[in-house]
Amino acid sequence: MLDITNLHAYYGKSHVLHGVNMTVGQGEIVALLGRNGSGRSTTAKAIMGLVDCQGSIKWKGQEIQGKKPFEVAHLGIGYVPENRDIFPKLTVHQNLLLGQKGSGKGSRWSFDDMYAMFPRLKEREHTEAGVMSGGEQQMLTLCRTLMGDPDLIIIDEPTEGLAPKIVELVGEYLKTLKSKGVSVLLIEQKLTIAMAISDRVQVMGHGSIVFQGTPEALKADTYTRKEWLEV
Repeated sequence: MLDITNLHAYYGKSHVLHGVNMTVGQGEIVALLGRNGSGRSTTAKAIMGLVDCQGSIKWKGQEIQGKKPFEVAHLGIGYVPENRDIFPKLTVHQNLLLGQKGSGKGSRWSFDDMYAMFPRLKEREHTEAGVMSGGEQQMLTLCRTLMGDPDLIIIDEPTEGLAPKIVELVGEYLKTLKSKGVSVLLIEQKLTIAMAISDRVQVMGHGSIVFQGTPEALKADTYTRKEWLEV
């Protein structure tokens, strides 16, 4: 579904991505691992049209490199940024409503689905999002993106700063997406969750992909883990 070839990205004169090649198939969870500053978040922003880049980004065979973020979103790619970006003065329900494209009819997901997945959101349905905990805001951001019925969700550090119980909920959320045929590009630092739920893992270092393979292959690759992942 997503096919990235020889992707280079820049912040002004700073060359951040150096010839990234990557694929994400239908209903597949692919984890993009690496240390801070390795280029993982820039890869997500390049896909969404948020940074200057060169190379090819194909979505379902269509070239999307150079498209504006809203155009990429309307093609069926959802993006959950690291900073969550909820609307603090709107209620949980209003935030979810804003995530819908059009009337929401024909979507794989409903408000009831979101509340069933994260019952805490149902309890907070009429609460302003800005007063909720970080974990609750992360649940809301994930669900708001899902309300747009994307075929691929790019999720940047969804478990950052969350309690272990909430991390478990996020893991179950990602498995639910896969069961519904939604593809996931998971940008994550926590090896535990990434290795447990991913079909494939890719490790990034200095703006390039330095490893691609299965979680089992990465577990067996001591050099890659030590050189590019462990602190």
